[in-house]
Amino acid sequence: MSLQEQFNQAQIDSKNLSERPDNMTLLKIYALFKQGSSGDVTGERPGMTDFVARAKYDAWAGLQGTSQEEAQQQYVDLIEELKG
Repeated sequence: MSLQEQFNQAQIDSKNLSERPDNMTLLKIYALFKQGSSGDVTGERPGMTDFVARAKYDAWAGLQGTSQEEAQQQYVDLIEELKG
């Protein structure tokens, strides 16, 4: 199975985890997914009043410079660990 196929399967698996991850893990899942699928963060950082969007943006921005392949592998590994 190619990395892209593993990444796609992990995306499906992430929706069927036995228990909901904590918020920090959810942010990491989001950031790795966005970096793996879209590359480096784009757009303006959301304002102070939009806490959720700002946290997501900051998590994704924290991965800036990580290759899409590396982010995909980390995403696959994290979802596999959470499926545990």
